Amino acid sequence: MIRKEQIQRVSAALQEFLSTPLETRLQRHRQVSAEVATLDLFHSVANTVPAYQAFLREHSIEPVSIQTFEDFQKLPLITKQNYHSRHPLADLCRNGQLEDCDMIAVSSGSTGSPTFWPRFLSDELQITTRFEQIFHDSFAAEGQSTLAVICFSLGTWVGGIYSANCCRYLASKGYPITVITPGSNKEEILRVVQGLGDAFEQVVLLGYPPFLKDVIDTGITRGLEWQRYRIKLVMAGEVFSEEWRSLVGERVGSNHPCHDSAALYGTADAGVLGNETPLSICIRRFLAEHPEAARTLFGESRLPTLVQYDPLSRFFEVEDGTLLFSGDNGIPLVRYHISDNGGLISYEQMLQFLAEWNFEPVTELQRLGVNLSDASLPRGIHPLPFVYVFGRSHFTVSYFGANIYPENVTIGLEQPGIREWVTGKFVLQVKEDADQNRFLSVVVELAPTVAGDQPKREAIASSILSQLLRLNSEFANYVPAEYQLPQVELAPTGDPEYFPLGVKHRYTRN
Repeated sequence: MIRKEQIQRVSAALQEFLSTPLETRLQRHRQVSAEVATLDLFHSVANTVPAYQAFLREHSIEPVSIQTFEDFQKLPLITKQNYHSRHPLADLCRNGQLEDCDMIAVSSGSTGSPTFWPRFLSDELQITTRFEQIFHDSFAAEGQSTLAVICFSLGTWVGGIYSANCCRYLASKGYPITVITPGSNKEEILRVVQGLGDAFEQVVLLGYPPFLKDVIDTGITRGLEWQRYRIKLVMAGEVFSEEWRSLVGERVGSNHPCHDSAALYGTADAGVLGNETPLSICIRRFLAEHPEAARTLFGESRLPTLVQYDPLSRFFEVEDGTLLFSGDNGIPLVRYHISDNGGLISYEQMLQFLAEWNFEPVTELQRLGVNLSDASLPRGIHPLPFVYVFGRSHFTVSYFGANIYPENVTIGLEQPGIREWVTGKFVLQVKEDADQNRFLSVVVELAPTVAGDQPKREAIASSILSQLLRLNSEFANYVPAEYQLPQVELAPTGDPEYFPLGVKHRYTRN
């Protein structure tokens, strides 16, 4: 039997999405208390989700006792281990009805065992606003014919099909966007761009940063003129440096780094949690050039991903330096701990901090004069809070008591004169020589057709060292000078020991 309530859910969600301007949606958090909305979400989940009801009983919590936001903040955290994996999938959904969701994504996580995350069309429409921010505020796609090329892997994983759906919803809202889905097939991506790119005013590639760089570099070696297609990039899945953004931007002919690319902070658990904006990118580029300011703001010698988020969509908290969030979805999540190291900064706090360093990002964007709207402020300026994300702490190595981050090494490989030799992949580890003296080892993947030699090893080691000393105060102060120069080994593209093809790359080994 056709379920009329599903038709009503779709109709209401579509109508609300199609009729609500982006600016109106992004201003709602100023009229509606995010704390009150999150408290309401808790009570809704406690009343309708069997697994969460059982979770509260296990902790002897009566939902009626949670009356204030202070009460809410005392609720126990949920994780994959203590919540998702302990209950039948249907019990994690509202009213115990898995069939109320029309799509399931899979995440494997660090263990390799699959975790299933169902969702409904209305959940995707909520996340589409994050894509709309990028396509509208960064790419001005409402006024230009745009080919969106989905380069994320297709299949059960969350990135590809989710991104394709969200781009199609934007087209249904009136954006002149056409979607094509070659997935992670590099040859098909290049064929699509060359075969269709000239028919559109701009081409957007959506994918993982290292893969997109590989596609771009391969195209260049084959004589593809990327600049003719006005390439824009939407990325997710990895932290990248501003040097990387500049490098890839140069290779596709981009002149506006704050507007020509943007990263999503997403997860299979709950879709996209936040996104880069022209404002956040402008701020991050300033911080990349002023590492002392970045250390003061973030408390670490590496630059995190910096995005803005809508607290009415995903409500963030910080506990012991790690992020947790609450949000509605096919599986609603309340105080969900995702183990990402990071923190929160309000819009006002961010601008105040930058003013103390004599930097005004809004003025800087006005100076750049890109995608100006009719309003007094440049397009993409929204008073949304910021969340910064370092990722998982176990991706560092410890050397003489200093935490060495892959992000520090990455920047060393992205310097002029070095970046032409390498793919950007490397393996960082601490080893011992025959006398059991420790040394910092970096195995670097050479670009195709590039041969390794001693001058290249020395130049790469020197470049990595200079960036470690510039960016990582622990390294500069903890590591004796005679042990600071890394020992660099050069490996060919696709080396089976360090850079096997077809698997997700790990930048550190212990």
